[in-house]
Amino acid sequence: MSESEFSHILKLDEIGGTRKIALSADDAECRALAKRFGLLALKDLTANAELYRDGEAVRVSGIFSAKVAQACIASGEPVPEDISEELNLIFIPNLDHAPDAEIELSSDECESIFHDGKSIDLGEAVAQSVALALNPYPRSDGAEEALRTAGVKSEEEEREESGPFAALAELKAKE
Repeated sequence: MSESEFSHILKLDEIGGTRKIALSADDAECRALAKRFGLLALKDLTANAELYRDGEAVRVSGIFSAKVAQACIASGEPVPEDISEELNLIFIPNLDHAPDAEIELSSDECESIFHDGKSIDLGEAVAQSVALALNPYPRSDGAEEALRTAGVKSEEEEREESGPFAALAELKAKE
């Protein structure tokens, strides 16, 4: 198993019953993850998790939090955000599917992570959870003005031009 910037590997044979774990990223780990995720900054990444074995699977529940700053999609200005979300993961054994085989996952398995039968990387799972929690379109207070200056229409203008009354307005203009 390769190690990530925030690797916290736990051997499966050491996880019996319920186990509580608190993780906290140091400054170097935060900088490395910020670089990986294209963030301006990442600070105070912590996670509190409870793990328990369920046969060959390991179930994880808990919470993670972080302070991030992303670049505004319009102006490039920093957009700070405090993220705090629940962890609800299941590590399941990798069944070595053929590369072209289709794998069907039920809704309960959508937060599944495969493990190699020997260990899991809880830190990498938390890092991936942070990435999924990021706002895909961060906007600063000056975003609308920057978009207008660039000639990009606002969401409201787009709705008006493509809404149900747009066709009626176009017909009326032809009269």
